[in-house]
Amino acid sequence: MSMRWAALTFLHWPVPAAMLRPLVPAALEVDTYDGSAWVGVVPFRMEQTKLRGVPRIPGTHTFAEFNVRTYVRHAPTGRTGVWFFSLDAASWMAVRAARVSFGLPYFDAQIRVLLPEAGTVYYAGHRTHRGAPAAAFDARVRPTEEHVAAVPGSLAHWLTERYALFATRYGSLVTGDIHHRPWPLRQAHAVIEANTLAHAAGITLPDGEALVHYAEEVDVVAWPPRVLERG
Repeated sequence: MSMRWAALTFLHWPVPAAMLRPLVPAALEVDTYDGSAWVGVVPFRMEQTKLRGVPRIPGTHTFAEFNVRTYVRHAPTGRTGVWFFSLDAASWMAVRAARVSFGLPYFDAQIRVLLPEAGTVYYAGHRTHRGAPAAAFDARVRPTEEHVAAVPGSLAHWLTERYALFATRYGSLVTGDIHHRPWPLRQAHAVIEANTLAHAAGITLPDGEALVHYAEEVDVVAWPPRVLERG
């Protein structure tokens, strides 16, 4: 499938790896940078989403999304990538499709992403999924003109240049590949009014300010999941 991720903000906090260990499958290691695991809260707009060979389906090609993630390693293969604790999306059909096809923890939500006005991006939304823990996010992000050189070995590169995801589907560990050009990252400042997304996943974020990066857009292609370990 192909898609565009737009008006995307990476908000990251360092946390002890031990905090995340019970929340990640035993088949995966919690990846760390300088001894710390990292939790990301990532709000953005999904645009031009399309399955190869299938016309765009109304209600699924453009919608807003929040995700909560960390970074993991599959030791037997050496693969590294993203583990999602939750993904909230303002598309009923996309939520169901992702749950069935990938086994990803998608939830129904009402989300608004207001694109830059006077240089500020505004994100606001809350989870509406029946039976799921309550969660909300409300923030204003102001990108600067300062670009970030996410060179290999840097924290910015380690956090953002991830080209695989992991999930459990019907008891099996699966992985999926994605591809895009390197993120056009910029420094940014965030004012967070509400953020209970990580708490809803059982994660306590530290009191310090987040490390913030912003990217205007990137075009992405993704491949179907494949089984790494059968359940």
